[in-house]
Amino acid sequence: MSDPIADMLTRIRNAQSVNKEQVSIPASNLKSAIASVMQDEGYITSFAIEGDKAANKTLVIKLKYFDNQPVIETLDRISKPSLRHYASKDDMPSIMNGLGIVIVSTPKGVMTGQAAKAQNIGGEVLCSVS
Repeated sequence: MSDPIADMLTRIRNAQSVNKEQVSIPASNLKSAIASVMQDEGYITSFAIEGDKAANKTLVIKLKYFDNQPVIETLDRISKPSLRHYASKDDMPSIMNGLGIVIVSTPKGVMTGQAAKAQNIGGEVLCSVS
């Protein structure tokens, strides 16, 4: 697998398209940080890491629905392994005029673009959620 974050986002999109309650993904620290931001912003219900050994750990994400419709409308990968996308605090993208979020990997950790802008730091724009 050349892009594990894109795989995570695709698994979430596919699970929501068939109204699954949860989705299992191979775990990593970056994926759990992305899931934590999504939980803090209210896009997923919860997440947990299951398994005992590093090779067998899975990230289980409980998806969130409202009126039988998924809360996440769009989930797009922005920075790819073949084309990285970095943004300074001044160039942080806005999704749907502030109704969506961008998830950014910064030197201070993974956070939303709005939080990075508030802390006057930039970073790699991983994905957008709305």
